[in-house]
Amino acid sequence: MSYLNIDAQALNTYDAIVIGSGISGGWAAKELTGKGLRTLVLERGRDVRHIKDYPTGNNTQPWEFEHRNQLRREVREANPIISKCYAFYEGTEQFFVKDAEHPYVQEQPFDWIRGYQVGGKSLMWARQTQRWSDFDYEGPARDGFAVDWPIRYADIAPWYSYVEKFAGITGNKDGIATLPDGEFLPPHEWNCVEKHFSQKVAARYKDRHVIMGRAAHLTSPKQIHFDQGRAQCQHRTICERGCPFGGYFSSNSSTIPWAAKTGKMTLRPDSVVHSIIYDEKKGRATGVRVVDANTKQMQEFYARIIFVNAAALNTNLILLNSTSHRFPNGLGNDSGVLGKYVAFHNYRAGISGEFDGHLDSTTDGRRPNSPYIPRFRNVLKQETNFLRGYAAGFSAGRISYSDQNAIGADLKQNLLNPKLGGWHVGSHMMGETIPKETNYVALDPNLKDPFGIQQLKISIVYDDNDEKMIKDYQEQLTEMFTEAGFKNIKLRDDKRNPGLDIHEMGGARMGKDPKTSILNKWNQMHAVKNVFVTDGACMTSTSTQNPSLTYMAMSARSADYAVKAMKKGLV
Repeated sequence: MSYLNIDAQALNTYDAIVIGSGISGGWAAKELTGKGLRTLVLERGRDVRHIKDYPTGNNTQPWEFEHRNQLRREVREANPIISKCYAFYEGTEQFFVKDAEHPYVQEQPFDWIRGYQVGGKSLMWARQTQRWSDFDYEGPARDGFAVDWPIRYADIAPWYSYVEKFAGITGNKDGIATLPDGEFLPPHEWNCVEKHFSQKVAARYKDRHVIMGRAAHLTSPKQIHFDQGRAQCQHRTICERGCPFGGYFSSNSSTIPWAAKTGKMTLRPDSVVHSIIYDEKKGRATGVRVVDANTKQMQEFYARIIFVNAAALNTNLILLNSTSHRFPNGLGNDSGVLGKYVAFHNYRAGISGEFDGHLDSTTDGRRPNSPYIPRFRNVLKQETNFLRGYAAGFSAGRISYSDQNAIGADLKQNLLNPKLGGWHVGSHMMGETIPKETNYVALDPNLKDPFGIQQLKISIVYDDNDEKMIKDYQEQLTEMFTEAGFKNIKLRDDKRNPGLDIHEMGGARMGKDPKTSILNKWNQMHAVKNVFVTDGACMTSTSTQNPSLTYMAMSARSADYAVKAMKKGLV
C-alpha cells in the first residue's frame, strides 16, 4: 500500500502549481512553463476555450437572443449583487458567478463580482492598462499611510515593457510624469469634442491632461500577436462576450494557449483550492488541497513552488484557510496583517453635460476605448484636505433619436431616418482609497460554502477621505467642463457599495518588514519562501490606475525570480 501511495503522489507532483488562470495566473503559467517547469494550473471554474466557448461572441444581435439580450426578471431578483455589474446581461451570463453559487458574509455591504472559469475575469475586464509611476510606489512612504512599497518604478519598468509587447497595448507616448509611457501600438482616434476638451484643459491648466486611453487592444498587430493566433481588434465593442479574433488580451486567447504549446502545462478546471499544505519539518509549502467541483472529493497536488493567483479576495481566503501548528492564523501570517488593509477604487462619482458646438460633425463606427484624465491632485505636494487623488474617464458622443408619435408609413420613415441630437459629455471618477486595518476580510467561524470551506466575511467601507475626494472631483470636473463650454452640467453620486469597481486589492501586502507585511519585493512570502502571490492581494496601495497591467508585470517578474531561486536551491 505504501508503494501505491508513493506512486499516486508522484503522479500528482509538479515543478510548480499556479492557483487561478485569470490575468495574473495566466502570466505565471506562461512564464513558468516557458522556463521549462512542469506546471499545474488549477482553476475553480469550468474550462472555457478560446473561440469555441464564446457562445455569444460571434456578432449575435439583440433580436437573436431569446430575451433580446436583457436579463430575465427572475435572474435579476435571484442575483441582486451581480445584476448591478454593467457587463452582466443575457449575452454574458455564462461568465459571471451567480450570487448563490459562492456565498459570502457581508459584515459591511460589499458587491463581490467574480468570474469562475478558465481565464477568470480576463474575459470580461475593461482592458484599460496604465503603468504606475514613482508617484504611486512612493506614495505610502511620502504620505504616511499603509507601509512603504519594497519596489520602485525602476524595478518593474522592464517588466511593464515585457508584458506590454506580448499583450499588445494601444496608446500615445504622452510624456506625462505621473503616467509613464509604454510599448504602444497605434492609438485610437479622438472625436472632435473629445479633442476640444483636451485642448481647452491643456490651455487652462499646466498640470492637467486629457489623453487617449491606453488599452489592451490590437490596433496594429505585430508578429508576436500573430504567433499567438490573434488578429486586429474589429471595434465591435462586445468584448465581454469573448473575442474570437483575440483582438483584446485575455488569458484564453493569449497566455494559456501559449503555455499549453510548451507541453509543460497541465490545466485542471473544476478544482476549488481548499488550502495550501505546509510541511512543519521541511519549513516549506509542499502542495495544495483541492476539492473537485463536481464530486466534492478532496485531492492533493504537490510542487516545489506555488503561485497564488486566485484573485485578491479568494487568495486571501485560501491563505487564511491554510492553517497549521506553525501558522494557526493563516499561511505566512507571522505579522498578523493577513486579510487586513484591503482597499479598492472609488467609482461612485460622475458628471455629465451637453455641448452645442461642432454640430456639423458626428462619429462613425465604434471604439473600445475612451479618453483618460491622469491624476493631478496632491502629486508634487499635499494641496487638498484629503490624501492622494483620483483619475477620471471622459467621453463624448451624439445621440440619435426618432419621432415615434407618428403611425404607419410616417413612423417607419422616422425610425429609418433618425435625427441627431446634440453632443453629450461625461466623466467618471477613479479614486484611490487608503488601506486601513479596519477594512478586512476574515473566515466566518460558522458558515461554509457548497464545497465545505469557511465563507469569507467582508468588512470594507468608505471613509471621510473618500467623501472629501468625491466632492473635490465634482468641483474640479465642473470647473473643467465649464471652461470647455459644456452646459447643463449634472453631478452624480450613485452611492454604490465598495466592490462594484471590481478592483479590490491588498490583504497579503508587499513590504520591506516581515513584521508589517506578508510578501517581500519579489512577491514572495517572508515566512514561506516557495509561495508567491502576484494578483491583487499583493498590493500595498491602490493608486488610481487600473491595476491589471501591474499584476501582469509583477507575475512575470516574480516567476523569473522564482525559477532562478529554485535552480539555486533557495526555494
